[in-house]
Amino acid sequence: MSFKATVLTIFPEMFPGPLGLSLAGRGLSEGRWSLDVRDIRDWASDKHRSVDDTPAGGGAGMVMRADVLASAIDAASPAGDTRPRLLMSARGRPLDQEWVRRIADGGGVLLVAGRFEGVDERLITARNLEEVSVGDVILSGGEIAAMVVIDAVVRLLPGVMGNPKSAVEESFAAGMLEYPQYTRPKVFEGHPIPEVLTSGDHAKIAAWRRAEALKLTRERRPDLLAGRESTKSDD
Repeated sequence: MSFKATVLTIFPEMFPGPLGLSLAGRGLSEGRWSLDVRDIRDWASDKHRSVDDTPAGGGAGMVMRADVLASAIDAASPAGDTRPRLLMSARGRPLDQEWVRRIADGGGVLLVAGRFEGVDERLITARNLEEVSVGDVILSGGEIAAMVVIDAVVRLLPGVMGNPKSAVEESFAAGMLEYPQYTRPKVFEGHPIPEVLTSGDHAKIAAWRRAEALKLTRERRPDLLAGRESTKSDD
C-alpha cells in the first residue's frame, strides 16, 4: 500500500504544485504515494460556504470554525484511520528530520492547512491534532507548510530517491550538517577541489568529510551538538 497524504484546505487549487514535480512528482506518478486534497468549504452549512467567524473575546481577524473543520476531518479520516493528524501552525513543534522519518515509516498523514488567525482550540483537542511548525515565521496559510512536510516525507519513501544512500549522508542524518560538496571543474576561479577528495583514499575522504561536517555544525548549528558526547575523533 502506498503512502497516502490527505490535505484539508480552502485552496485545493494550490496542489499538487511543486509536489507534482521532481522526486515527489515522479513518486506520485509511479504510485509510490498518493495525494488526496479536499476543500474544507465543502463541509460548510451556509450558502456562503463560510469556514470562519469572529474570535470569541474580540480581536482582529477571523478564526476557523470547529464544527466545519470537524466534519471535514471526520470525512477524510474516519474511525479506524490511524494516520497522524497534523495542523500546520506557527506555535507547533519544530519540524525535524527524525520526526519526518517516523512519519515516512507510517502509512500516511492527514494535514490541515489553517488560515486566518488560527483554528478553534476545541477542534485541536477534540480531533487530536498535532501542531507542527516549519520555522519561526508566519505564513499566509498552512498550504506551503503542508507541502514542505509532504516533500520532506515522500522523498524518504522506498524507490523515490534514485540512490537511497543519499538520505544517509545528507544534513541531519547523523545529527550534523552535511559536509561540503564539490564537482567539476577541478579548478573554479582559482579555487581547486580539496586534494583529499581526488586522492582515491576512501578512509581519508571519510575522515575529511566527518571533520568538515563537524566544523560546519559547530559554526552554524551548535544546538545540534548540545548534549552530544564528544569523542576523541571529534576534537
